[in-house]
Amino acid sequence: MSNSKVKKQHLTRLAIVYVRQSTLAQVRGNQESTARQYGLAEEAKLLGWDPERILVIDADQGISGRSAAGRQGFQDLVHKVCLNEAGAIFGLEVSRLARNSADLQRLLEFCSLTETLIVDADGVYDLQDFNDRLLLGLKGTMSEAELHILAGRLQESKRAAARCGRLRFPLPVGYVYDDDGMTVMDPSEEIRAAVAEVFSAFDVAGSAYGVVGRFAGRPFPTRAYGGSWAGKIRWGTLTHGRALQILTNPTYAGAYVYGRRHAQRSLNPDGSVQTKTQAVSRQEWAVNIPAHHPGYVSWEAFLATEARLAANSTNAGAKPPREGNALLQGMVLCGSCGHAMSTIYPAGTPGYACCDTRTDRRQKPGCRFVTAKVVDAVVVERVLAVISTEEIRLALVAAGEVQLREVNRDRGFKLQVERARYEAERAERAFDACEPENRLVARTLEHRWEEKLKDLSEAEAAWTRAQIAARPLPPREGLEALVADFTGLWAAPSTSCKDRKRILRTLVADVTLLSEPAPGEGIRVGIHWKSGAFEELLANRVIPYRRCTPYAAVELVRHLSDQSNGEIATKLAAAGLSTGQGRPFDATAVKNVRSKYQIPSRELHLAPDEWSVSAIAANLGVRLGAVYQWIAAKDLDGQRDADGRLRVSFPPEVQAVFQKRVVNSRHLKRQTEKPAMGEAV
Repeated sequence: MSNSKVKKQHLTRLAIVYVRQSTLAQVRGNQESTARQYGLAEEAKLLGWDPERILVIDADQGISGRSAAGRQGFQDLVHKVCLNEAGAIFGLEVSRLARNSADLQRLLEFCSLTETLIVDADGVYDLQDFNDRLLLGLKGTMSEAELHILAGRLQESKRAAARCGRLRFPLPVGYVYDDDGMTVMDPSEEIRAAVAEVFSAFDVAGSAYGVVGRFAGRPFPTRAYGGSWAGKIRWGTLTHGRALQILTNPTYAGAYVYGRRHAQRSLNPDGSVQTKTQAVSRQEWAVNIPAHHPGYVSWEAFLATEARLAANSTNAGAKPPREGNALLQGMVLCGSCGHAMSTIYPAGTPGYACCDTRTDRRQKPGCRFVTAKVVDAVVVERVLAVISTEEIRLALVAAGEVQLREVNRDRGFKLQVERARYEAERAERAFDACEPENRLVARTLEHRWEEKLKDLSEAEAAWTRAQIAARPLPPREGLEALVADFTGLWAAPSTSCKDRKRILRTLVADVTLLSEPAPGEGIRVGIHWKSGAFEELLANRVIPYRRCTPYAAVELVRHLSDQSNGEIATKLAAAGLSTGQGRPFDATAVKNVRSKYQIPSRELHLAPDEWSVSAIAANLGVRLGAVYQWIAAKDLDGQRDADGRLRVSFPPEVQAVFQKRVVNSRHLKRQTEKPAMGEAV
């Protein structure tokens, strides 16, 4: 078979057969179409091409032709056309090359410039012929329109089924489809208990990380998607991201939702098109059918969980309660500049400071540091005064709910042990049913039985650890007795700082501090209540206590500087003086006072052949650290006096040995340290 459009110049170049299927399902199922595409190599032979000049490009199997991005085979095809290596391109139809008109027209333009033919089931096209070029352009436009129409029909059918709640999609763990296609809870009692415990644990912990901590050391079910395990339940570790997915999935609230996410296409700097999936707000969901199926939580509880998670998001500017003793952390504003005050812990003492090292804003003269305990005491006293006894009694209703959560948690462990015991017994029965002579099978079954027994032992150990770690609630009589003494409950050791912060955040929106510079004028504390009311209180300003040595002690050390540190410490104790931390003076404390206030030590008395460390370092031209290392290694004989200063035996013969060592060493450096103050040279 020959064609007048196929010329000798085409036959000297490559005949490229482009093979592509849009999805992997088509590759597996539409084998006939794939065979027809590979069969185009025979068509190239009939048109006159030698077999060695026929190239098959099939790198784009299972990739959609919607865009050229990510299609390496198509890019290789364009590359060979631009290099004038292609004589003809073979395909069942033009749409196999590209479903996008822009990509197809660009390829056709390149084929026109390089005189490359296009061959499909309908014939041979020469792009330098206007009619052929017009026909191929029309085919490409119709192909793109066909794709748009088909996709529109399919999407509208999906939306119609979703509006009725009949569109089926993979369900999250904890739900399955029954024989009638209805969404029901998983028949496995263990899976249901694990999912329900996620929500109960969040009610207690208040964060997704707290839920993950509740499941530490315990497996959590997850449904596999794709592969040989598609649709089956696997048990693994509950991660933070997985916990967030469960807590924010409206399916667990009994709602049928469609359109929670949408695909958004963007253009990269290199010209490639990237598709991302983004979540949309609840108001933009296409379909939301409440009470569609049984839920693990109510819709109101789901909305409360959503709001609570948003309040935990520090990226959105939220200030959730954290660890630490500063009860107003994240709630304090500066009355001078209006910015939020940071919580800092200088020397372990919490305080609120109007400073932000991450920005370039400047502080105003009224911006100060305020000790946290001063402001916290005033605010807490006022909050405890406004809480009534009746309001506290309402909180006792939650005690039963907390106890129920603990029962559900214990039940989850129990079901886990029950499942592990069942699997162990099943493995034991399989081992017993095996013939003893068939050791090839018996060894495998025995090993499997041992693994199941190990899983059972681990499950029982995890249950035991959970029972030990669980803190039992006090008797209800004790809780009711605390109603009359809420202040005692607030100060109880069992009440954590996080609990106190949550109570404060329930009533107080923010606190504004205006600290006056004069100590006697105090601190103005403005409380903005959640009800919208404002109230201003006055707190006594407390000057931070500086841990410095008393002036009398410093002067006495200066006066007795010619004595040893131990003798001075004895006289300081006799005078009734102590350090800045209130501790009695010893030789080390006196040494520190000398160093801080630059009080010289008494003269170091040396024997004829004794030197100080600094004198030896200066004589040899080395660092002080080298001399100390020689003393530690017993290369030099050093003795300390009453003040702890070293006296080193350094006669001429020893001096000669070390001078030779320094000359022959490449590692010893010249001395850069200065002699210690008061040390004799």
